Amino acid sequence: MEPDHAPVTVVTGANSGIGRATALHLASVGHRVVGTVRSLDKAEKLLAFAADAGVTIELVELDVADDASVAAGFEQIHALTGRVDNLVNNAGVGGNSVVEECPSDTYLEVFNINVVGATRCTQAVLPGMRERGSGTIVNITSVAGRIASIAQAPYVASKWALEGVSEELAQEVAPFGVRVAIIEPGVTKSSIFAKNTDVPNTTGAYATQYGHMFRFYMAGRDNATDPVEVGKIIEHAITTDEPQMRYAVSWCSPEMSPLHDRIDHEDWLALGMITDADEYDERFQQIFGVEI
Repeated sequence: MEPDHAPVTVVTGANSGIGRATALHLASVGHRVVGTVRSLDKAEKLLAFAADAGVTIELVELDVADDASVAAGFEQIHALTGRVDNLVNNAGVGGNSVVEECPSDTYLEVFNINVVGATRCTQAVLPGMRERGSGTIVNITSVAGRIASIAQAPYVASKWALEGVSEELAQEVAPFGVRVAIIEPGVTKSSIFAKNTDVPNTTGAYATQYGHMFRFYMAGRDNATDPVEVGKIIEHAITTDEPQMRYAVSWCSPEMSPLHDRIDHEDWLALGMITDADEYDERFQQIFGVEI
């Protein structure tokens, strides 16, 4: 594929994890990839991986949490590439807390990055996509955007919100030939959860709930999926002739994500009533088909 005709794909949060794997994979299959990073000084590993793979990743410094930074970053991207064919809204953060203990500013920070950050970037590329009558917006949510993960209130709130925004957006831009895809990863290698081990524990009342969460992610760590698998699903979502709204990928998501509307209310509450770790894990596996 000639460079001038290669699809231009922007991947936010390209410095690590899913973002880095996706940027490298898409570049390897012929995309012209622009990766956004919060600091160019910290992108050495990404550039080293790109060099080893024999691909080019163009970098733009951009903080999705800031209006001015997003505006300046996409102005630079448009000046560099002339257009954006695909946007992968990957940049995001985790957030652990039960609802009672989560400070308001934590909700606002996580929501600002995970939801408003994605919409800021989407707003920056949609005018061009509408004008050309084509384009794809890929929003990275989570299995936690379908099944509420215990003791992760701010993260769950943000990912459920991004699911809703994505559904609405898909209807709004369909008349303009723009596609929206929701990617729902489970646990992947280099996941943000590995760096997200703090909990408020201000009341001391929720040790059981935090324990359930950490056991789940310990199991996820041991079974984590290579993030390149997410990159391959994103490539498929962009290129397929038979697009779908949601793609569940990585450890636990294909089993859990489709179950949201089929979980009995009483079973959900009964699971929360279990305090014994072994009993909880056994019942979790019975409901979701995932061993923790």
